[in-house]
Amino acid sequence: MFSSLITSRIVATLSALLVILVGCGAGIWQLNRAEQKVRLGESLAAKLEMPVLNANADSLSLEQASERRILARGRFIPAEAIWLDNRPRPIPEGGSGSSGQSGFYVMMPLKLDGQEAVLWVNRGWAPRNNQDRVVLPPVKTTDEPVTIEGVAFPHPGRVYELGQKGTAKAIPRIEQNFDLALEAQSHGWKQLPFIVRESDSAKKDDLVRNWPSPTNGVDHHYAYAFQWFALALAGFLFWLINGLMKYRRELAVNGDRV
Repeated sequence: MFSSLITSRIVATLSALLVILVGCGAGIWQLNRAEQKVRLGESLAAKLEMPVLNANADSLSLEQASERRILARGRFIPAEAIWLDNRPRPIPEGGSGSSGQSGFYVMMPLKLDGQEAVLWVNRGWAPRNNQDRVVLPPVKTTDEPVTIEGVAFPHPGRVYELGQKGTAKAIPRIEQNFDLALEAQSHGWKQLPFIVRESDSAKKDDLVRNWPSPTNGVDHHYAYAFQWFALALAGFLFWLINGLMKYRRELAVNGDRV
């Protein structure tokens, strides 16, 4: 039987082994991604229950501020805004809308009152003009001091980017990713070591801020994991059943009874 299943079927055995390894590896990766999202969601929920920090009064490091709620007061600098491209419309769990709609995150520096420092704010999501990429949607920005509340993060999220970021600044600045250190070096100003993702979804400035929970998509990861494990099982069963059928045929040819 060993010869019928393996020795005489080296190619089929190696192919089945490859399918099993790929299926199990991808399934385990999907389970790990789901676990990471669950842990991130639990960490964020715990930190959101902590007291609100004040960017104007406190000297905050990234470690102190990360995933914490923050208040900040100052004036936006709309001329230095950065439009992060290829960002899907944020749809919260159970919300409605087209999550596949592509648009921009509007990153804008906020000059803090009472400080010589700048805080970069992810003000929200704006839709993209599908006919002309450089035609930007209108965003209302007041010249008066504003108070914003949001959650601090190391960066606004990254997407895959071909090549390296250039040093030239086009107007408007449409970028794939945002680099805090590069902006500090480029502007020569003092800035806080984190960005704040604004939370007020009711503000009338034509931006969407229905930020999803970090645990969004966990069910999809479990479903994908099931599919990959099912593929691995199907590959094994296909190899085994065909091997047993070959073994029965060899017994019949040799005149043995099965």
